[in-house]
Amino acid sequence: MLDDRKTAILRAVVEEYIATAQPVGSAHIANNRDMTVSSATVRNDMAALEREGYLMHPHTSAGRIPTDKGYRFFVDNLVPNGALGSIEQAKVGSFFETAHFRLEETLQRTSMLLAQLTNYASVVIGPTAEVAVVRSVQLVRLSSHHITVVVVLSNGAVENAQIEITSDVTDDEILQANAELQRLMITQPLSGVAAHREANRNASKDQTHGAGVIALCEKVLSALDRVRNDENFYVGGVAQMAEAFDAVEIVRNVLHTLEQQYVVVTLVRDMLNRGVSVAIGAEHGVEPLSACSVVLAPVRADGETVGTVGVLGPTRMNYPQALATVDLVSDRLGRRLTEN
Repeated sequence: MLDDRKTAILRAVVEEYIATAQPVGSAHIANNRDMTVSSATVRNDMAALEREGYLMHPHTSAGRIPTDKGYRFFVDNLVPNGALGSIEQAKVGSFFETAHFRLEETLQRTSMLLAQLTNYASVVIGPTAEVAVVRSVQLVRLSSHHITVVVVLSNGAVENAQIEITSDVTDDEILQANAELQRLMITQPLSGVAAHREANRNASKDQTHGAGVIALCEKVLSALDRVRNDENFYVGGVAQMAEAFDAVEIVRNVLHTLEQQYVVVTLVRDMLNRGVSVAIGAEHGVEPLSACSVVLAPVRADGETVGTVGVLGPTRMNYPQALATVDLVSDRLGRRLTEN
């Protein structure tokens, strides 16, 4: 464990490097951080921090910069409970007060909001249809041979499918089928369609409905009975990442990786499974992003974790601001989804 003086010096170096992106010299720390010791003492302590792996010494500079270990100590021990400024808080509040969009648009706009607030790339993963419950089912006749089913889910998503029917299906049978589908599906997860089909088949044995209604319900449920692997996944602010690094090769690797949805989703899930909200450099295990840090927060609605928001930026990111922003946006997004 570092003593108080080395801790203060490490904190000063990290904060200065985050602010300026320039290696930090001992004289600068001694003169500008209200240190009660000489520049020589600060230089000796910085050398000790380098030997212990918290700082590194770029070959072209007399100053030092934090290592991943230094950032980790800073995040775990020194980051204050950050709070966004009043302007940023007002911007978040205004956004979610007017965010009356379909789920997909809300998530996409949330990713853009995160990127604007932090100047880092943002990641937003929303709830999938598989875990959402059904709020509404409606059958609508399109023609004598086609109807469409529209299913509204608790996460704000809308599923629809077109079903071919015979010309002898009556409007009354469509109304009866609609009522039966509502009875089977409303407040139930969409992933339970297979069970609904079984219940519908049992209704034919009980002669609860006529054969035409049972057959129509089966067609609708069959159209909805499919595996849904599509993630509600959005990345925003990718352009900002190109400005965050000097090395072209690092920029190329980062941008290429961000285009691979599976890699990013796997990274996020792995962090959450390990109970990690901040992964610094190589800690997240994705080699092309080893120059980056990731800050995440779960999105909770109705007491359940239904998604994730986060930012991805250089290891020299402003961690207090990133943590405060991600926490506030995840809280407001969760409230919006609950209201939906």
